Amino acid sequence: MRKILLTALAVMCSLVSSADEGMWMLSYINPQTAGTMKSLGLNLTPEQLYNPGGRSLKDAVINLGDFCSGVVVSPEGLFFTNHHCGYGAIQALSTPEDDILKNGFVARTREQERPAQGLYVRFLQKVEDCTARVNDALARLYLEHAGDMDSARVESLYTDSICAALENELDSLNPGMECRVASYYGGNAFYANFYKVYHDIRLVFTATETLGKFGGDTDNWMWPRQTCDFSMFRIYARPDGTPAEYSEDNVPLKTPGYAPVSVKGYAPGDYCMTIGYPGHTDRYLSSWGIVERTEATNQAVIDVRTAKQNVWKHWMDEDRAIGIKYASKWAGSSNYWKNSIGMNKAVKDLDIVGQKQKTEQRIRDWYTCDEARNARFGAVLPALEEAYNGRKENIALLTYFTETFFRGIELRTVAGRIARMPQHPTSEEIVLCAEDLKKFYKDYDPRVDEETMGVLLQDYRKWSDNRFLPAFYQVIDSVYGGDAKAYARELFAKTCLLDTMCVEKMAADSVLRSNDMAMRYADDIVDAYYRLLRTVGESGRTIRHNERILTQALMEMEADQPHYSDANMTMRLSYGFIQDYTANGTHYDYFTNSGSLLEKAARQDEIEDYELEENIVKLLKKGKFGKYADKKTGQMHLCFLSNNDITGGNSGSPMFDGNGHVIGLAFDGNWEAMAGDISFDPTLQRCIGVDIRFVLWVIDRWGGGRNIIKELGI
Repeated sequence: MRKILLTALAVMCSLVSSADEGMWMLSYINPQTAGTMKSLGLNLTPEQLYNPGGRSLKDAVINLGDFCSGVVVSPEGLFFTNHHCGYGAIQALSTPEDDILKNGFVARTREQERPAQGLYVRFLQKVEDCTARVNDALARLYLEHAGDMDSARVESLYTDSICAALENELDSLNPGMECRVASYYGGNAFYANFYKVYHDIRLVFTATETLGKFGGDTDNWMWPRQTCDFSMFRIYARPDGTPAEYSEDNVPLKTPGYAPVSVKGYAPGDYCMTIGYPGHTDRYLSSWGIVERTEATNQAVIDVRTAKQNVWKHWMDEDRAIGIKYASKWAGSSNYWKNSIGMNKAVKDLDIVGQKQKTEQRIRDWYTCDEARNARFGAVLPALEEAYNGRKENIALLTYFTETFFRGIELRTVAGRIARMPQHPTSEEIVLCAEDLKKFYKDYDPRVDEETMGVLLQDYRKWSDNRFLPAFYQVIDSVYGGDAKAYARELFAKTCLLDTMCVEKMAADSVLRSNDMAMRYADDIVDAYYRLLRTVGESGRTIRHNERILTQALMEMEADQPHYSDANMTMRLSYGFIQDYTANGTHYDYFTNSGSLLEKAARQDEIEDYELEENIVKLLKKGKFGKYADKKTGQMHLCFLSNNDITGGNSGSPMFDGNGHVIGLAFDGNWEAMAGDISFDPTLQRCIGVDIRFVLWVIDRWGGGRNIIKELGI
């Protein structure tokens, strides 16, 4: 096994495929890979990209809150990310009286920068291979449990705990760092990633919501785009540079590792590189897994979120205070909702399942012609087919359930937090619970949730079957004549879980805690959830084990080809070049300009996502773009395309030129390639970025942020 893994890991470093596909580890770039990138226009050495013992480009790239990426652009801790990445923090700082989400914000001095509570950044320090240690521990456990458990069960039960124990050990050996052991290649390799984590983050600049979200759901995952998707924050630390929670005594972090911003621009064929923290891809997923993803999981997401978002949108449009409260939640919900729609369409249009089945047939042909290989891999494909087919219906039910009760109706969150409070809590435990719920209630409106509950409870009955209906449906039928909306009205009228006062009431009255209508509702959800979860548990272990073995078989079969690991929210590099594309008979240029933004803004009366303030329209019409205009085209470029590999989590990733200078921020992919998380199509897949010159123009000409422009050295 160890020999196989070493071979596979060596192969992954040998990059000979097209330069646009792949999410590569910076810590394992070999001379051949460096040569390929150099031939495309990279002027940096591998050591200038990743050097744990000295300064390198990796030091400028941050993980933002474990959900996005960003780039430090000054020695004073100033960093860029996307507007939609900073959206939650901006929303949290907004009120109807000081609506910076709508109106934008500019800090003209350090004193005006606003603390973004809960936001944090990670700086990668180094990466270490720990595959052998994890596999040795698993092998020992398998020997201990021989006769009791097969390898799939051992992997399922113990891999996470082995990685956690290793993290604790490495944390103690590396003071001041936080270690995370991550799985690569579906569990065929493991690496320890070491980080410094900073929690004092402050908002410096955000444009208006109309600019930062221009196009909204209408244009999301689409090209052409004109979205000025950026926000700016600053990292603060103790005077000695060590991480600290927010304090007025903290100072801007001194960051010698930062990336210069360039206004030189780009042209088709120019080198382009992204470095960031892509979230999750499934490029090695079997054909049965793809079918399950699209027909079961994605379809459930589409159905439930469509119903939920229809309710939310009505309330958000009617009341700006609710619009602010639900802005970030709406953005997160609708983003993955549209992603699921696009992925299902692309999988069908591009016959992704058929392509994967051909790969699986090649693997089958490869191992059946060799007795030893057949003994190792012969059972994998039949096992996957049986396990996936056996759970398909229940996986769909499970997704409908979680989308309805865990991601749809919000009141269960409060009941769950109350349930975790001890029966006889101390005053400290009561205060802690109340503080937790205070954060929840800030962005919650019971009127919205009541209507959402009524709609989703009614719809869940048609999506589910009687085996997995929570027990309160019996009450709905017997007491309310099957009217879920009437049940929701009475529940919200009677429950005390609608503000933080509920904590003290529940702590003082155990009878109320047991009998509150919302608490009983939440208990019924938990019971039904675990009944449903048990129906897919064993198949999940079988699937994870055999998907890992299938990945291993592919890597051995294609030992002369490179194989990058699926994204897992660790730092990755993608490289390629600026490129346009053609899809469905339409050719799309590689950039958009200010004229295209004005054309869309002229339609804002018919499409609300194209709303743009009149003062911004006037600025654009003046056309005084100065040094921010492209020197070759004479226009101001707004957004542009490269053939870099991108997925969720890459949002906010810097887009670098061949000198390691920032030319843009990645924020989206294109509709025609929405199957990209499970299959990369080099003819269609594009990374959409906002041009850094558009960003600077907004900071300078709209925001008047001359202090920021000066700090950036523009």
